[in-house]
Amino acid sequence: MALDITAWHKVLSPAGESTVVFRDAAFIDDVTKTNLSAMLQQYGLGNVHSLQRGSCSVKKDLTNSVLDRQNILNNPYALAEIEKAAGIRGIPFQDKTVVLKEQVAAFFEVTPRTIDHYIEKYGDELRQNGYEVLRGNRLKELKKEIGKHFGDEMDFVTKTTVLGIFDFRAFLNLSMLIVESERARLLRRAILDIVIDTINQRTGGGTKYINQRDEDFLQSWFEEENYRRVFTDALNDCVDMGNFKYPLYTDKIYVSIFREKATEYRKVLRLQEKDKVRDTFYAEILDLVAAYENGFAAILRSNVAARKRKLTSWEVDSLFTDFEKQALWKPLIEKARNKMASRDLAFRDALHLQLKEYVTPLRREEFERFLGEKSKELAERLEDAKDVMKRLKERE
Repeated sequence: MALDITAWHKVLSPAGESTVVFRDAAFIDDVTKTNLSAMLQQYGLGNVHSLQRGSCSVKKDLTNSVLDRQNILNNPYALAEIEKAAGIRGIPFQDKTVVLKEQVAAFFEVTPRTIDHYIEKYGDELRQNGYEVLRGNRLKELKKEIGKHFGDEMDFVTKTTVLGIFDFRAFLNLSMLIVESERARLLRRAILDIVIDTINQRTGGGTKYINQRDEDFLQSWFEEENYRRVFTDALNDCVDMGNFKYPLYTDKIYVSIFREKATEYRKVLRLQEKDKVRDTFYAEILDLVAAYENGFAAILRSNVAARKRKLTSWEVDSLFTDFEKQALWKPLIEKARNKMASRDLAFRDALHLQLKEYVTPLRREEFERFLGEKSKELAERLEDAKDVMKRLKERE
């Protein structure tokens, strides 16, 4: 198989880096997987990864993924560290540092014509991330800055009436696209390492519980605990089944909201047996789960009151089907799926395959929410939230 893959790779002759991905289930044992990986590496295919069922954790190829590029470019904390490491000598201009096409070409050891090609092909993306064309007064202002800081080094711009500039985000964006440059390839590798290091540093070494750094998490978590009790009490009082009913109808809620049972979710996030699923939910997911639990508990009790007996599993299943089809859930579910799928991919490197169509790049505000100054460890939140816990206890 290794020989066939390498032969196929030679025929394709891709311009960028190649990654080989296998499903774990395709191998008889770990020894077979290790041997195949070693053979592929001997033939120059060093990026070999395995894919567990329900999740994906592979080395990112930034040249092929606009999603991965944008997640990096929207992360202000990673950008600051990458800018320090890159050490680009630019032109101070309107509270930021910019570089010209000729400087970019020189840095990546390609021709200005190559840069033009990427601007033409990826213009919308580059403009979104800071590339712009200057004319008139703004161009005159830039020329003054160039003269002040570079003297005659850039005399080619003196007669220019239109000039494209890259701020650091646009420069970095371009580095994630250029496949002809070895320096760009090395920078991409450094970018991925710095992003991981930055997230780990700001979260204390791991992202399993990054959801708990959100200032909304703690109250949502306590509220959901209360509604969980309402739900389990209703199942106990209203449903004529054994204890299996608790995980069964919990899973029905999870599948309705994010298309995964608890066991499937555990695999995606690579949770240990001791880890509690709900401790990893984002505040929006906890709120929606709580709404399902409280709403369905009320339906169970009203039906028992009307029938004057406990409900069978078939009756409960029918009630739940009608309950989850209510139109009011749709916008809430759509938002929850987008938040879970996008955040887990960006922060936890976990892809929910059942939600892949909901994945979008995280906005800058999301990085600030979970990595910024307002984000805290759960222990700090608990200390700050003593009054919240007291108020919730008084409600019981």
